[in-house]
Amino acid sequence: MAEAFLRSFDDRLEVHSAGTVPALLVNPYAIQVMREVGAEIGNTRPKSVQMFLEQPFDFVITVCADADRDCPMFSGRVGRRVHIGFDDPARATGSPDEVLAVFRRVREEIRGSLRQLYEREIKPLIAP
Repeated sequence: MAEAFLRSFDDRLEVHSAGTVPALLVNPYAIQVMREVGAEIGNTRPKSVQMFLEQPFDFVITVCADADRDCPMFSGRVGRRVHIGFDDPARATGSPDEVLAVFRRVREEIRGSLRQLYEREIKPLIAP
């Protein structure tokens, strides 16, 4: 979800999303709630952070407590590491409606927090 929102803010951004323990497939609830806001993530696949460790990044953004704690060290240059913590909606339990409610809440938290980060720190670094 974070990758899709960052891409939607500015198509000049090169954005990669990866997990410390990636699932085999993108969560169907994540696909559904992102479609609700016009973002298609069903054609993406989960990736391991291991495949990006040697690449340089202006920002490395972790979005859940596990990732912040377990994110390995990058050997490529990292300009700034930022942690913005969210509940992991994949851990939500209950009825399908209750799980969807958690995914929607987290989606909106991600969108709002990343929009603020983009406006405050990323956008000023990009040449007009």
